[in-house]
Amino acid sequence: METAEILKKVRKIEIKTRGLSQNIFAGQYHSAFKGRGMAFSEVREYQFGDDIRDIDWNVTARFHRPYVKVFEEERELTSMLLIDVSGSLDFGTVRQLKREMVTEIAATLAFSAIQNNDKIGVIFFSDKIEKYIPPKKGRKHILFIIRELLDFTPDSKKTDIGASVEFLTRMLKRRCTVFLLSDFYDRQDFLKQLQIANRKHDMIAIQVYDKRAKTLPDVGLMKVCDAETGHEMIIDTSSKKLRQAHTQYWFERQEYLMQTFRKSKIDWTSIATDDDYVKSLMMLFKKRA
Repeated sequence: METAEILKKVRKIEIKTRGLSQNIFAGQYHSAFKGRGMAFSEVREYQFGDDIRDIDWNVTARFHRPYVKVFEEERELTSMLLIDVSGSLDFGTVRQLKREMVTEIAATLAFSAIQNNDKIGVIFFSDKIEKYIPPKKGRKHILFIIRELLDFTPDSKKTDIGASVEFLTRMLKRRCTVFLLSDFYDRQDFLKQLQIANRKHDMIAIQVYDKRAKTLPDVGLMKVCDAETGHEMIIDTSSKKLRQAHTQYWFERQEYLMQTFRKSKIDWTSIATDDDYVKSLMMLFKKRA
């Protein structure tokens, strides 16, 4: 992609997503994620109404009366975008590619983060860590992130969500909010990695999908290609049995994902490329708030 074309696209996305973050998400984002950055402040004697989970048992044992830990909200918080850049994102039959929607959502979240005075960082992943952009503040940093989203070419087309989440857990020592953006086409199980990561960080999953993943049109013979393996085949979409099997696989996969996120205690939302992602994000924020 030519530099002038990239800059034009960056500017277009900035105008749209920055406006969304300022006008729509300003309060919602803070309300949804303000509880994630709690730093230890001091200990004091237990008072009626204090949460017993905050009792500092070491200090309590030393002074033979209950003491509680006092926390205060950290002024400087960190948000991370964990973004799938595998081959399956380069697909779209309605309005835009999955990758294009991921870029818009990521940009909107990034601008919302700096509106909230947060740092924002990015990890691009396929079946390996493709690129790590350390968390920083400022419009210049976000424009760099958007440019990378638009122009980044991964080394691999495959997906390994578990490995990327494991890297995140090792890499980031302080607690942060993590937005995992993917279509979640991964044949490997990643439940354990999500459970470990969500104990340390505040994880939110955002699935982006194309409606053809759910239903196939009846258009006769169709050549299809697996974007991650390169495997090609001809399918007969006029077969009702094939179309039903395709839809059945979709719902089974969604049920598996739902159970994975539930067991990991992770909030998540699923957004089609022809959906209004603003509405979906607002619902997610309100649910958390």
